[in-house]
Amino acid sequence: MSIIQDRMAEKIHAILSDLLLREVSDPRLQHITVTDVQLDPELAYANVYVNALGDEARQKDVMKGLKSANGFLRREVGKRVRLRNTPELNFHWDTTLERGERLNQLISKLDLPPQDKKHDDTVE
Repeated sequence: MSIIQDRMAEKIHAILSDLLLREVSDPRLQHITVTDVQLDPELAYANVYVNALGDEARQKDVMKGLKSANGFLRREVGKRVRLRNTPELNFHWDTTLERGERLNQLISKLDLPPQDKKHDDTVE
């Protein structure tokens, strides 16, 4: 992404995080986190990644709540960001945390033999 895309994505990330924390009253959107925002080069579309930390079962409810609140969230972003056109917000469930946890579990199950001391790189 370009510098402008990065800066705008960071700004939109902060705005959405604040809105979801302080101004959205929908119970489906309580305790969710905006994990990433990615903008297209024209700044017309924003892919917003969210997660309900540790509560993957809420995915459908959260996504329905975001669809319902999309107009409000976009309008509020438009008020707080100085752009000719407010980007269209496309919400996605972020599975990165879930994949990371699965990888950690797989790594912890590995049966690795102890390293051989002959291969240690020691300076003499």
